[in-house]
Amino acid sequence: MRKLFFLIPLLFLMQPAFGEILVQNDQTYIGNDGMLHIVGEIQNNSKSPLNQIKILAVLTDGSGKEINKFDGKMMSNVLMPGMKGGFDIITSEKILDRNLVYDLKFEYKLAAPKNQVIEIVSSELTRDQLNNVVISGTMENNGDITANMINVIATLYDRDGNVLTISKIHTQPDFLRSGEESHFVIPIYEKSQSMEVVNYTIVAESDEYAAVPEFPLGSGALLIISVSSYVIFSRNPERITNAISRCSKILVRQ
Repeated sequence: MRKLFFLIPLLFLMQPAFGEILVQNDQTYIGNDGMLHIVGEIQNNSKSPLNQIKILAVLTDGSGKEINKFDGKMMSNVLMPGMKGGFDIITSEKILDRNLVYDLKFEYKLAAPKNQVIEIVSSELTRDQLNNVVISGTMENNGDITANMINVIATLYDRDGNVLTISKIHTQPDFLRSGEESHFVIPIYEKSQSMEVVNYTIVAESDEYAAVPEFPLGSGALLIISVSSYVIFSRNPERITNAISRCSKILVRQ
């Protein structure tokens, strides 16, 4: 009697080594809802795509006594090798004690790789007279099939590179046909946090397509030859604002 042997890809057998999955750029703030938010990013330095990533925050006082536990999920669904994804844990703590500290843990599952072809063609951060911030832009589906259930995620950073806040939208309509473009608008709800923004990233994903490592602004050639699932564009609104201000002063002088 013949025995049948099945080869199972090592991707689903080998867990990433310790230290390959990291928490970065995390910090806390009190949101408009009066709650304590813990925001940050997960960096995937392994060779395996990850999904179902859950973040656990353990809050303790100055003496190390545990106060409470809270969990949250990463904003994006699949975290491809070499990329990072933001998270926002909303706790029930309304007052941030000076002695309050937290420890972050996470768990995840290995995922099958996905193609990465949703390109953010352009994006712009604007602020009105009341300091309300929105990020608008255009994305394009460079894949061969329709992208469904599209999410667009904006992560804002301060001058030290720490995450200020994260905002996520589900586009309407929630699909984008192959070769077509679509406009998006992401409101930033945390006004006090957005006041300190000096940089931001935008990522787009769908049920079919996942995410790519971040490239610096201007690396278009790298994006073209990349085999990633998202395209992430960084912008520096502070520099743009300063440049516009300098131009305005020159025009006034003339």
